[in-house]
Amino acid sequence: MDVPRRQFLVESGRWLMLTGVAACAYEAMLAGQPVDAEYEMSDHWWGMLIDVDKCIGCGLCVKACKEENNVPDSPYYFNTWVERYRVQLADREHPLVDSPNGGADGFPALEESDDERVFFVPKLCNHCIDSPCTQVCPVGATFRSPDGVVLVDEKYCIGCRYCIQACPYGCRYLDPRTHTAKKCTLCYHRIVKGLTTACCEVCPTGARQLFDLKNPGDPIHAYLREHPVQVLKPQLATGSKLYYANLDGTVR
Repeated sequence: MDVPRRQFLVESGRWLMLTGVAACAYEAMLAGQPVDAEYEMSDHWWGMLIDVDKCIGCGLCVKACKEENNVPDSPYYFNTWVERYRVQLADREHPLVDSPNGGADGFPALEESDDERVFFVPKLCNHCIDSPCTQVCPVGATFRSPDGVVLVDEKYCIGCRYCIQACPYGCRYLDPRTHTAKKCTLCYHRIVKGLTTACCEVCPTGARQLFDLKNPGDPIHAYLREHPVQVLKPQLATGSKLYYANLDGTVR
């Protein structure tokens, strides 16, 4: 395809500018952060495994995330939340889904029924390899770190909401305090220090597990060999690294 030289230079310059902004944003994210001296970004590739059968809908993960990551104190903003699915066996196409206060306070009790299946599904940023949000950000404020975590630098974010609209999982929001895009960071400030995420740390059943695909000793490798996992909306081919075990096909 023939492209006029002037257009090529303009587009190339824009790409280099955004690439440079993303790199600067990444450096800024780590500025002043206490990082493990032995931590090498190129040695890691982070994701999370969620076992739906183990989730009891207690909401401890939601509360821990809000406290750890300074999420706005409002029932409308969450970095992670839990949804309860009620699937009628006679009508699996129309599950009933609720998530009062993001599941932070648990869920009201239900009468047991042989005609429906009830289960809980934690949700958060999928930290996609080919994330739509990074593709639409006009200033490079949303970017993927070398170790596979999708981050937002509020110093560069202009609050245009493009990334919020582009996310197919509904995982982003505009922080009313800063007017910048926010979402789950996979507790990046913790994992670079050798810690797990706040939500994984407090989960009483081990339903959530942080994993590192580049670590040959990580239990995730044996798990993936022995168990099938699913991702949300696989038809979008975003390269999600949020893996679900025992995920019902009615979950959207």
